Amino acid sequence: MCGILGFAPSLDHRTLLNELEASSERLALRGPDAKGLWLSDDLGLAHRRLSIIDTSTSANQPMWDIHSRYGLVFNGEIYNYKELRAGLTLRGCVFQTASDTEVLLQLYMLDGEQMLDQLNGFFAFAIYDRESKELFLARDRMGIKPLVYSMNEFGFSFSSEVKALISFLPKKEVSQTALFSYLQLTYVPAPLTMIQGVFKLEPGHCMRVQCGKNPKFLNEPTAYYQLESGNKGISSVNTKDYLTAMSEMKALLRSSVQKRLVADVPLGAFLSGGVDSSIIALLASQDQKDFQTFSIGYADEVLFDESAYAREVADSIGTEHTVFDLKNEDLFEHYQAVLDYMDEPFADSSALAVYILSQKTRKHVSVALSGDGADELFSGYNKHAAEFRIDHPRLIDGALPLVKPLLNLFPKSRQSKLGNLNRKAERYLRGKNLSRRDRYWSWASILDEEDANYLLREKQSGQLQRLSDEAYGYKKLRERYLNTLSKGGDFNEVLLCDQRLVLSNDMLKKVDSMSMANSLEVRTPFLDHELVEYVNDLPSSFKINGTTRKKILKDSYRKELPASIFDRPKHGFEVPLLPWFTGPLRAKIENEFLNLDEIEADGIFNRGGVSHLLNQLFSKSPNEATGSIWALIAFQNWWKKL
Repeated sequence: MCGILGFAPSLDHRTLLNELEASSERLALRGPDAKGLWLSDDLGLAHRRLSIIDTSTSANQPMWDIHSRYGLVFNGEIYNYKELRAGLTLRGCVFQTASDTEVLLQLYMLDGEQMLDQLNGFFAFAIYDRESKELFLARDRMGIKPLVYSMNEFGFSFSSEVKALISFLPKKEVSQTALFSYLQLTYVPAPLTMIQGVFKLEPGHCMRVQCGKNPKFLNEPTAYYQLESGNKGISSVNTKDYLTAMSEMKALLRSSVQKRLVADVPLGAFLSGGVDSSIIALLASQDQKDFQTFSIGYADEVLFDESAYAREVADSIGTEHTVFDLKNEDLFEHYQAVLDYMDEPFADSSALAVYILSQKTRKHVSVALSGDGADELFSGYNKHAAEFRIDHPRLIDGALPLVKPLLNLFPKSRQSKLGNLNRKAERYLRGKNLSRRDRYWSWASILDEEDANYLLREKQSGQLQRLSDEAYGYKKLRERYLNTLSKGGDFNEVLLCDQRLVLSNDMLKKVDSMSMANSLEVRTPFLDHELVEYVNDLPSSFKINGTTRKKILKDSYRKELPASIFDRPKHGFEVPLLPWFTGPLRAKIENEFLNLDEIEADGIFNRGGVSHLLNQLFSKSPNEATGSIWALIAFQNWWKKL
């Protein structure tokens, strides 16, 4: 895991190459072990290294071939690099290091862009050909590693994080389409970033740039891989098919875990006590003696604490388990560090818990396995059960609308069991009568379009054209993510939509950012592309029914793990924000983060909309206001630093 940065200047802006080294310092936490810099008139490359495989200095980057024609900056790991190296050796390649970096470089020299199909791993990299002055960039299939870029009058720049590109941007304007989407989703979906003219290279995409006097795209981002769902809704399958699928899925997952245990540094796993992380810890512990697992507990918030389940699993599988017991002041102490690290506004509050877990885990190991991705593959979310229920209604569902007036009499809040149940019931009833696509977007959001629009302040000049362009851009963005959903389609379409939208833009963004803020590499065995492809092709009935989510995953490991983790309800990695907002943070929210006079002066948000949201937050029924306030705080903190 590393940080990469490059800048190909236009002829009139070559002096900006002098900014490259300083800009790379913004990636220092991604790579504390070594740094490298290479400069020419046409391109500069910078690298920050976190040493995991072949920790010697010979594997530092930028790495060049022996003839100094091809150069590489690379972030990630190639898990099948030993097999690829053996094949390259048979083809006459001679290696100078034991690194996967050199394997990647030599594979590209022989096979060019076609080498992407051979890679098993997670990566974002750029390879430069000094002879043709062509730059080739690619990102892994699932979007585990980030890669952002910009083409503007200064030239072409790319990096692991937006903040490293700031010196190479002629202007820094907020993308209104990104902001409107962010206020709904709490994250910015690719290919957008919050800065106009800066884009994310999407998962499974690559691109070529011609460097020189006037850098230009040789081809704009092109998909070399696309997530698909091969199953078209097989509903009647026999027991033999199911048992065969269980066996094959288990073999693929075991193989995936084994690949991710290769490292030249200490390695462990996150263990929340949920099904996904427990399975990963189980499989890893079977291949490594004295395997270490880590979890956090909330000493002051029983509703959010799962550490007892994690301990039970650790005792069952025999890992060396460490629980980091946190008090509210521990969480409160780190919120500013989380806000400051983000390279664009990001408001999934569980990032705070991931940050602290990564920080404390890094004191013990350099690499951690996680269970991320299983929810989107196997149907693990509460919204999946709700969607299934709408597709398969029961008699009692007809009476639910009659209960709706009663729900309005009770508070809605994530902070109590009753309030959270009421909040979920209200969301379910609101989504029940929407179209499948509108319901999906609604349940992926904390604000609807009307409420998000109310928060935004319209500019006076060029209003009609601006709104027209942004509305079109937003509509295109929304539809490109929802186009997998068809009326009456199979449930696998919903999971595929989650993999494309939620997984890469929210879950993987969160884990990458928070682990890299603490120089920890996190590996995700559930996202091995061979496993993903196999699971996506399974009938949806293998994954969810009227009583069980993640059916095949749970059935496969039910005999090997404690029964308690299978029987308890789904619990997110949540953070108790409301007590902070109504307590120790209230003054700072009202006087600094969301000072209404400053809000009005900035001209981005509507003062009335923010004031309304604050009033809801401090009422007896905050509902989703807590999440929206956190989203505004994250934006304001980022905006003031930009």
